[in-house]
Amino acid sequence: MARGRSLNQDLRLLINNPKYSDLEILCEDEKRLHGCRAILAARSEVFDGLLYNGMKETYENKISFPRINSAGMKIILEFIYTGSVKEDSLTKDNTVEAFHAADYFQLTDLQDIITKIVNNIYLAKNYLPELLSKLSEKMPSIKNNSLLNLLVDVMIATIPLITVEFGRLSIVAKQVSDDAYRTFIKRLPILEQMNNSVQVGNRFITDNQKVAEELEPLVKLIDFKKIDARILAEIIEPLEIIPNKIIYDAYRYIALLGTTINESDYVWDNESLGYGTKLIIEDDEQTVRAASCLKSCQCVRAKAELEIKKDKGIFEWDVIVEKDCEYAWIGVCASEMVNYEKFAGDQPTSWVLGSSGQCVNSAKRSVYCPSFGDGTIVTVHIDMNKRTCAFSVNGKKHREMLEWNNLPLKLYPIVSLCYPGRLRIRPHQKN
Repeated sequence: MARGRSLNQDLRLLINNPKYSDLEILCEDEKRLHGCRAILAARSEVFDGLLYNGMKETYENKISFPRINSAGMKIILEFIYTGSVKEDSLTKDNTVEAFHAADYFQLTDLQDIITKIVNNIYLAKNYLPELLSKLSEKMPSIKNNSLLNLLVDVMIATIPLITVEFGRLSIVAKQVSDDAYRTFIKRLPILEQMNNSVQVGNRFITDNQKVAEELEPLVKLIDFKKIDARILAEIIEPLEIIPNKIIYDAYRYIALLGTTINESDYVWDNESLGYGTKLIIEDDEQTVRAASCLKSCQCVRAKAELEIKKDKGIFEWDVIVEKDCEYAWIGVCASEMVNYEKFAGDQPTSWVLGSSGQCVNSAKRSVYCPSFGDGTIVTVHIDMNKRTCAFSVNGKKHREMLEWNNLPLKLYPIVSLCYPGRLRIRPHQKN
């Protein structure tokens, strides 16, 4: 087709074309793509903030996205240049990456397009479990995820869970397991009632075989590693309805929970700093301070990875407010989708307490404790078993933040500050 007849077709010539580009884009998988910075900035506020922020990215001809795969970035470029995405551009291998990238660049129209294409194409194909698992793993804590909601609805409506192999569901299977686990525990006696009778609903069952029959439909959906070891040993194992390997794996997992993360990991992570950061890490990486030019909050996370798979699930650490700023913020963040150049509390993937005494997540604020300032020691208490968070201020522990009922399976300590803020992290000192 001759040029000049179709704007959409002409603009497609620009996609990832080094001839018409002035910017090299480095992706997570080390692949390099090409783009025009003016077009990218005009079509995305995120690109505009990264490419025209007065920092080094404004003058350099390349930019890195260590959490965006090239497969997703190609879809981003197609949408930015043409305002649309061809159906055959999306596959079962790049759909989740594309949706994740669209969320990062705040391209909600692209997210809608991806959801519609998946709705039209994939319903007749057997890709749903894989897509659902990938999406839950890539974006575990994003609320109002239209693609996730679609896949869950379709899967429940069209595919019986009993026919789906556990490995194909990954994290989604674990989320189902949580619900099954709660139902399972309700049907078991509490430890103080361990005797020959078990109450199921309003009935009492005295025969283990009948208990087994009541619980058997739930077995395949349960993560037994979450269950108390005494319940496993004294109630569940004697029922003889659980394969020995599952019981053994659960015992082994519980036995390994005694290890703790290294105290040396409670230091600030330089690699988490954003491209336009004005935060400075010093004092053997234990202290972070804001440069005098930083007027609005930016973030840094610690290296400590809080994950129930590696530790006993209870984490505590101190953050000392050596110098307060307009408000210093202390808390936790998810492992993905955090913009470290912005205030943590405005983001759905961060949960923080400010020196104002307010707790914030997704810009939703609640009064938590009296305000505090210079010299305050804030202790963060995370129970990954219950997925709850609480704070102590100068040794006084306040309530669990029950409003934060969406904590993901992996977290990191995080702080937000601006000038003249200075915060120091350390392992919790109980005395």
